[in-house]
Amino acid sequence: MNRDDIIRMAREASLVMYDYDHPSLERFAALVAAAERNKVAQWMIDHSYATGHGDTTEDLLDELDWQITESWSKVVVASVEAEREACAQIAFNAKTYIEAAAAIRARGQA
Repeated sequence: MNRDDIIRMAREASLVMYDYDHPSLERFAALVAAAERNKVAQWMIDHSYATGHGDTTEDLLDELDWQITESWSKVVVASVEAEREACAQIAFNAKTYIEAAAAIRARGQA
């Protein structure tokens, strides 16, 4: 939610009716935006995510999205590597490629 959204909502809620209140609206919008940003930043910190240099809520959410994507990418790569090594060990210990194939397929059923 940006400053303009907050000002629009304040006007829709009839908190202000005249444009001469614009400086007050600007201060109100800045306070609401800061409170929103701080809430997101605190959640990120509480869940061990870095907040980076996010000046806005959108910046923080972009940073969070990047960190989650990066984290899951590492998990996927590690899982693929572990599975490849387990399959290689099965193949190494098997007497025939048919036995190896059956053992590898059985891993997927467990």
